[in-house]
Amino acid sequence: MAKKEMIAMILAGGQGSRLGVLTNTMAKPAIPFGSRYRIIDFPLSNCTNSGIDTVGVLTQYQPLELNTYVGNGHPWDLDRNNGGAFILPPYQNIDGSDWYTNTANAIFQNIGFIDNYNPNYVLILSGDHIYKMNYEAMLETHLASKADCTIAVLEVPWSETYRFGIMNTDETDRIVEFEEKPANAKSNLASMGIYIFSWPQLRRSLIMDNDDSSSSHDFGKNIIPMLISKGMKVQAYRFSGYWKDVGTISSLWESHMDLLDHPDEINFRDPEWRIYSRNPVKPAHFIAKNASVKSSCMTDGCRIYGEVSHSILGHSVVVEEGAVVKDCVLMPGAHIGRNCHLEKCIVGLYTHISDGVAAGAFIEEPDNPYINKYCTEGITVFNHGLTIKANVQVPGNAMVDLLPHLDPSKNVIEEIHNVW
Repeated sequence: MAKKEMIAMILAGGQGSRLGVLTNTMAKPAIPFGSRYRIIDFPLSNCTNSGIDTVGVLTQYQPLELNTYVGNGHPWDLDRNNGGAFILPPYQNIDGSDWYTNTANAIFQNIGFIDNYNPNYVLILSGDHIYKMNYEAMLETHLASKADCTIAVLEVPWSETYRFGIMNTDETDRIVEFEEKPANAKSNLASMGIYIFSWPQLRRSLIMDNDDSSSSHDFGKNIIPMLISKGMKVQAYRFSGYWKDVGTISSLWESHMDLLDHPDEINFRDPEWRIYSRNPVKPAHFIAKNASVKSSCMTDGCRIYGEVSHSILGHSVVVEEGAVVKDCVLMPGAHIGRNCHLEKCIVGLYTHISDGVAAGAFIEEPDNPYINKYCTEGITVFNHGLTIKANVQVPGNAMVDLLPHLDPSKNVIEEIHNVW
């Protein structure tokens, strides 16, 4: 097999528990984003646009939807004879089998796959970030600095440093210390979870880490600090564009609103750096004569008869007559019934909101059984594949799914159906 200059490994196996019901049946990277994308589209498209033609996608938790979506990699020009896109789940070998226990362990278990291509460099990516980045430019920094490892970093507000792994650097941007979510940060350079390693160095480090029974086998907690402690050269690569970790309900909703409020920050229409995706063939969207659509984004197959403002609509969404949809994210196939009123809602795939439902931040009911710790800022979430009863009210900060032993009088779900 021909030797590769650099291959990419996308870590896409995490559960994404902070997204609550949205990841009950699918991995976080498979969650729909924008009007026509999935979260995984961003690292895959960045690879293609950066000239990387060999990509391993490491899956584990609820992988079916993600595996089906990635397929052979054709939409991202990754269906290659020498290289391409590969789904890499945990597997059984002569020593038995095990789940991926953490990020470094996931790569360790795929040393054989990487060895097949014998690359000079390995790019490690997360599968749950929204951004556009030229990895080739990052590799140039790695080469110019003669680093063993280069880490992409982003300046974050000092008030938010406690949320990130922080990289402390010297005057040459060499990383001299890593602090995981520090209470009192010395720097505001946050790790983006994007690494370039020289493969021989990474290979040795993964084997050493695997042999260390005290290690949690994580890049941020173990591999990077080990390299720094051994005097290896770990370099920072400063990134200044749009980047969003969409690992929470609030960040997922905010990033969708960013598409409407700050479209130039992440331009999906840039012909020089397209974001590719796999989409079903649908008829053109339809907006009825008496309907109203303002400051919103939608794609093929949508049918709008009501009022939509400042919202993102996936394919095949229907908004019926008399409905008001404001500041919402409607995932593909969502159906909003007549005379509904939805504000700051995320509606899952193929969920049907029956006539007369009111939901969102304008309804306050603090003792509602659907109030959920993962929902903040008045955002309401409906799981995929639900039918919601007509004329019910659902408050902000609620997450609607089947709750065990729920008082039938408070149950807003009429039906749950399989959408896959």
